[in-house]
Amino acid sequence: MGEQEEKRAAGGPEGERAGGRAERLAELLGAALDLMDGGMVVLDAQDLVTFWNLAATGITGYRREGLLGKPCPPGLYRMDTHHSVEVHAHAEAQAPVHGHFTTGQTNLYSTDSHRVEAQTRPVLIELCHQQGHTLPAMLRRLPLRDAFGARIGTLLRFHPVEDSDRLPHGETGEGVGVEHSQADLEDRLDVAYRDWSANAVPFGLLWITVDQGGKLRKTHGRDACEAMLQAMEKTLKHGLKPTEILGRWGDSEFLVVSHERTAEMLTSHAQHLAGLARTADFRWWGDRVSLTVSIGSAHAVEGEKLSCLLMLAQKAMQNSAFAGGNRVTDDHNLRGPECSQL
Repeated sequence: MGEQEEKRAAGGPEGERAGGRAERLAELLGAALDLMDGGMVVLDAQDLVTFWNLAATGITGYRREGLLGKPCPPGLYRMDTHHSVEVHAHAEAQAPVHGHFTTGQTNLYSTDSHRVEAQTRPVLIELCHQQGHTLPAMLRRLPLRDAFGARIGTLLRFHPVEDSDRLPHGETGEGVGVEHSQADLEDRLDVAYRDWSANAVPFGLLWITVDQGGKLRKTHGRDACEAMLQAMEKTLKHGLKPTEILGRWGDSEFLVVSHERTAEMLTSHAQHLAGLARTADFRWWGDRVSLTVSIGSAHAVEGEKLSCLLMLAQKAMQNSAFAGGNRVTDDHNLRGPECSQL
């Protein structure tokens, strides 16, 4: 009689039913993980393989039948050169060869916990196939914890890097990939405002926010939100006029400096950008996230200060968001006495 059978016999019929439920649950979870497109590997507290999904076999060439209960194949992956410091840090701490998480409690205020948090972000690796060749891939190493916070294992998720455009990985740091920062936009705003004041060059602003930004940050984290903003920025650029400039305004919003001749033309242009935003194909680790934007448009009128125009564009954007999002609101009926005080 095996160990599991002995435990069930000792527990009687109730023990048998509990054991049967546990086996069925494990079977269901295994079948679900086998449906995932990316590689999924579950390691226990001793960094031994407890699950290796079918995609992991397809990507690496290693079959799970020969890996269950054993360590990951030596040299399964190497960190990209940009992450070599992280590898050295783990070596000094006598971490496992692949840099998997160690077990035990985590001090949330220690530098080690900061290092662990950094490891959960997707990083570029060189994945070593069983046949000997290497391929670039994105890897996430996620700690598995029990109810008391102790680490009981590790989940490895990886996919070939050729999928990275389809599955944004968010490894962007602070604003990496942003073509125009707020500082750049402030310079362009000053130039556009002076041209409008001195030479009557048409001037207007579009303030844009992504409706799903706040929720995405809560459910998927900061990196996913940053990747989403980059995808949206890339999409919106396809709809810009040659004389317009789009850039990040604050941490999570956009501003367009436009030269449409009338307020009506500016609003119509904003409607076009809102429709274009709905076509943004943003995915995060296989999950497609539908995106919409709320836009506020403000067209400069005689004697108006730049601070007032910015305030009007922001108020119009907020009205769009408060009305449910996925819409454009212009500055009509928004001008009040506060503008004269700015």
